[in-house]
Amino acid sequence: MTGRIRACRFGVIMLKLFWWTSLLATIGFIVSAVLWLPHDWPVWLGVLLAVIGIEFAIFWIGIVIVYLTSVQLGLKIRVIGILCGWIPIANLVALRLIIRTVDNEVRFESAKEVLNRSRAPRRICATRYPILLVHGVFFRDTAVLDYWGRIPGELQRNGATVYYGEHQSAASVPDAARELTERIRRIVETTGCGKVNIIAHSKGGLDMRYAIARCGAAPMVASLTTINTPHRGCGFADYLLTKIPTSVQNRVAATYNAAAARLGDAHPDFMAAVHDLTQSGCARLNARIGDWREMDKTTAPGVTPIEPDPADPFSGIVCQSFGSKLRRATTGKFPLNFTYPLVKWFDGPNDGLVSRPSFPWGERFIWLEPNGTRGISHADMIDLNRENIPGFDVREFYVQIVAELKRRGL
Repeated sequence: MTGRIRACRFGVIMLKLFWWTSLLATIGFIVSAVLWLPHDWPVWLGVLLAVIGIEFAIFWIGIVIVYLTSVQLGLKIRVIGILCGWIPIANLVALRLIIRTVDNEVRFESAKEVLNRSRAPRRICATRYPILLVHGVFFRDTAVLDYWGRIPGELQRNGATVYYGEHQSAASVPDAARELTERIRRIVETTGCGKVNIIAHSKGGLDMRYAIARCGAAPMVASLTTINTPHRGCGFADYLLTKIPTSVQNRVAATYNAAAARLGDAHPDFMAAVHDLTQSGCARLNARIGDWREMDKTTAPGVTPIEPDPADPFSGIVCQSFGSKLRRATTGKFPLNFTYPLVKWFDGPNDGLVSRPSFPWGERFIWLEPNGTRGISHADMIDLNRENIPGFDVREFYVQIVAELKRRGL
């Protein structure tokens, strides 16, 4: 068990102790007040003050520890705890929410630690070729600015060697593809690994398809797994670009490009990236790429055999795709809670940004739709919020993807 989880467990034990001892003390003081007051009031008052002091210490030790160490509390529950802490009854409800949330976190992380220790000797993610994680638009994915949340660490704990795309946050697909091709070439030449297994999220999947088909990356790629990639674009993006005045688009683009340049992007291009994510933009890209691994939009999960084609730049590369469904807007974090209804109106079931018909590509497509009312958003698929989602362990999801690549000799 990690130090953080041990601290979380201690903190939640202290809060549980506070909860039950406060309840028993309250009952005890009510009963003792009938027996001792008014003739023994000094003793009663002294005991009351001593108990209040002890309970005060227990509570604050517990609450400070869980606030400092818990990941799953998040900002929302922390704010609820602070706001409700001074309101009778509401503070008890908030405390129960905090205890339940942290207790579940401790149980989940402890079980995950046990699982990883039990399979550590097998190094199930130690693939023949290293893993290259390729980010989507408007983010970076370096080891410092971690786009992928807890996923890289989980892969490495299970034997994987992980690299990052480290390309610009916003650029056209062709520009990003050229940048990624050079990144792959540097990795291959520096390490002598020969090839890489690529896992690409969102626009990163389009960038990598273009890199393989048009930029010469194909000989250096063993597999390409796309995660929630809009292979056929986002219909609502086409709509927005026709409704938002050009002057507003230009102001937004200029503001973003200036900020991205200060953060390290050499040639940020907000509008080029956005246009390449529209349905019309993806249609143009697919025409240039040659949609060698196009799947029928109704393809069920499973493997579709594809005969090797000498003219196919993807020949010999394992290609697969995944997509997920967000069930309702309220379970998507900002801004997906706003975009989900728009995408649903224009494109149907979606992850908050990309619809189901746009996801399938490659030899295999898997649609993720867990039980319950929450679903899995575009951001959940990269652990952006570090949230333990009931019914979907995002870290284990990636571990199993990479473990399967290892089983296939990649």
